[in-house]
Parts: sequence; structure tokens; C-alpha cells
Amino acid sequence: MKILVLNYEFPPVGGGGGRACADICKALAARGHDVKVVTAHAPGLPRREWLDGYEVRRVLTGRRSRFRASFPAMAAYLVTAFLPARRLIRSWKPDILHAHFAVPTGVLANALAGATGIPYVLTVHLGDVPGGVPQKTDHWFRMIYRFTPPIWKNAAAVAAVSAFTRDLAQAHYPVPIEVIPNGVELPPDRDPDLCVHDPVKLIFAGRFQPQKNLPFLIDALAERQDLNWHCTLVGDGPQREDLRAQIARHGMEARFSFPGWVTPEEVWDLLGSSDALVMPSLSEGLPVVGVQALAQGLALFVNAAGGFVDLVDDGVNGRICPVHKPECYVQALGDLADPVRLAAMKEASLKKSGAYDIAVVAQSYESLFESVRREHA
Repeated sequence: MKILVLNYEFPPVGGGGGRACADICKALAARGHDVKVVTAHAPGLPRREWLDGYEVRRVLTGRRSRFRASFPAMAAYLVTAFLPARRLIRSWKPDILHAHFAVPTGVLANALAGATGIPYVLTVHLGDVPGGVPQKTDHWFRMIYRFTPPIWKNAAAVAAVSAFTRDLAQAHYPVPIEVIPNGVELPPDRDPDLCVHDPVKLIFAGRFQPQKNLPFLIDALAERQDLNWHCTLVGDGPQREDLRAQIARHGMEARFSFPGWVTPEEVWDLLGSSDALVMPSLSEGLPVVGVQALAQGLALFVNAAGGFVDLVDDGVNGRICPVHKPECYVQALGDLADPVRLAAMKEASLKKSGAYDIAVVAQSYESLFESVRREHA
């Protein structure tokens, strides 16, 4: 099958949604499908390259930052990607368009489907839904919401990355939505170290933005300075310097590391040398880093935000707390003092990760694509 993937963000640009997209592309290519990606360019990247058996083409959008997409750059992607994608469709004749993110990519997919007759499948993340990530997108949806229903209605099929995302979406867009979670490649010979380090190694990975609730995480860890831990904050974003200043006010500079915005491979390695993922997010779809943490055998200390409820069995492979009860999270961190309990949580995460094998995820998309292709034959 020929699959044209559309995503305004794609590694090394963007966050978890782009990483999930790349993992699916790699897995589909490994299953024998012909996959091409049209995404946005960023400084220092080639305009065209082959990665893991699929082709990536990048269009100029004026985007300057790899970790932050401005509204003008997102809008520019819709304009600058349309003609290259349409020419590719005419010459290559794909069977399916696969668009990640209803906004902005779904706009492009809808336009291309109307111009070429090729059906599109839409994968939606939490930020695509009004109220999903209020700190980040509510002001955008006040302007664009009335234009979004056709994106969902005209899709040949819609997949959501978590049941939470699906349920929230159907309250706004009454269309059938299948749940296909983000996945991770599980090496057959993986043997992660499930021993607990001394000090306990904590890790966060993602954008430093309000949705991730990092100021709260730092304050919570400040309350647990009685415990022996070290925390690595992987990523970058607009809150970086404020977070550094907050850590300094608590006198905890020696207990934190800031490796910056690193490659996906480096994130994977950093997770593999850690004990626990700490992400008290205010909202999430199904965070790729959470799935990766399962696969690397980490305990998860998270908030009950979106897809995290699918990843964590409280007290079994981590701790999950209500968003509106910050005292619960501070108390839950007390489990870091018990290496036997923490080791059991790590082992439970490793067992749970099998449900998120990217091969299973790719097979689900393959079945969905085949169904759409038959209906539009």
C-alpha cells in the first residue's frame, strides 16, 4: 500500500506527536508499505531524506524553532505543502493520506482529498480537541472552532491516541472514532536494568510549557528533599530559565540536570538509565514518553491527565494522582524511599508495555487503511 503521511511536525522537529508519527511510519515501512512524509522544514535539516525505509520531504514554512511552532508557521505549512503534496499524489498515486493532528494538518488533508479524491485517515491528539489542552489551545479554538467540523466529518476514518481523547472529541465532533494508542518499538533482546539507583534517578522529557506543570514538579520535589534523588529535565521551551531560577531558590541546583533538546535516541537512552518518570501534567493525550518509560521499565509518577490513566495502575507500576489534589503527588513521591517497592513498580511497567508494541499499533493502522481503501475502491 502507498501511504502519504502529512504532519506539520516530524522528528527532530516537535514533540511526542511527531515522534509517534515517525514510529508508525517506520513500522509500516517494515511491514512492506511504501511510505512518504510531507512535513515542515526547520534550520539545519535536509529538504529530502530517507529514514528507516521511508522518505521525508520538508517544505519551507518560516519555522525557526524545532521545539515550538508559531501560528504563522503552522498556517504557512498548509500553504507551502499543498502544491508539493498534490504533485506527489499525481505522480506517485498513493492509496491513503494519513494526517496527524486535525489542526492544522487536517485542513491540508481535507483540501488534498477534495482536489484528488484520495481518502484521508485522521489521527487526532489531545490538542486537536477544544478543552483538551486549555493552557495552550483554548485561545486558538475561540477563533477557529467553527471551521473545524468538516475536517472530522470528511475524513474516511478517525483514530484517537487514547480513550480519553476519543471521548472528549466526540462531545464536539459526533463521528465514529477508533482508539489506536501511540506505540514504541520493543527490541526482542531488550534487558533493561530494573535495579534501583542510589540516588534514585528521576526523569522528565518534553516541552517546558504550562501544560506539563513543571513549576509544581519542582516545588513537590523541594518538599521531598529528605529523599535521595536526582532529576533530569530533558527538553526545552519558554519556561526553561524560570525553572532554573525556581530550582536555585530552593537551593537544589546540584539535584537537577538540564541536557536540553536531545535526539529521540538520546531520550531512549536517558530513560533506560532512570528509575522513574515524573510528569504531573495538567493534560495529555497519550504521551509517547510515557509509553517509552513503560518499555524501559520505569515507575511512573503522574497526574490522572488524559491517556496517563491507560498507562498507570496506581500502586502497581507507579502512582497516579488527581490533577486537583497536589498534596497527593507530594505524598506519592514518598514511595521513592522504598527501593523494593520501586523495583516492583519498574518490573510491572515492563510487563505492561507489551500492549503498546509498535508492531501491534502498525497492524491496527494497516487494518484501518485496508478497510478505507476497500470502501473507496
